[in-house]
Amino acid sequence: MSDELSPEEQPLLLLVDDDPTFTRVLARALSRRGLRVDTASGAEEAMQIARERQPDYAVLDLKMEGDSGLVLMPRLLELYPELKIVILTGYSSIATAVEAIKRGACNYLCKPADADDVLTALLSEQADPDTLVPEHPMSVDRLQWEHIQRVLAEHDGNISATARALGMHRRTLQRKLQKRPVRR
Repeated sequence: MSDELSPEEQPLLLLVDDDPTFTRVLARALSRRGLRVDTASGAEEAMQIARERQPDYAVLDLKMEGDSGLVLMPRLLELYPELKIVILTGYSSIATAVEAIKRGACNYLCKPADADDVLTALLSEQADPDTLVPEHPMSVDRLQWEHIQRVLAEHDGNISATARALGMHRRTLQRKLQKRPVRR
């Protein structure tokens, strides 16, 4: 982004994340890189800002209180079909990456991501499929976690339907989902 643009000419980025510290730090870093940044802590606030301000870019957290980034994304794209959106998550999986790209994200990043990572993802022509798939084979625990995430995405985040599809008790599934993803 160029620092030579007047504030009114700088591209507007909508940053939606329910972690206030992360949001504040990333917004400040992106502002230093020549973007105007509006922040929201949830989907409804993001929609209100989007209607009023017409962002050029959006960075959405995948898992937030209320609607997820995957639910918010089509709503934003309905308002602004040319909007470039990056999904950002601390709970990355191949299933959610593929789902995000299918629903219209231009890219998908795993936390921790810095402002340079976000800018690179926003300005790339399309997501690089090689970055979505790890180069080392996954462990059985990671494969299980990926499978759960895929089935959860197929059932639009419905825990009960996912538990039935997986043949496990709902509470067992909830416990598994509360854990951080297995690295490998």
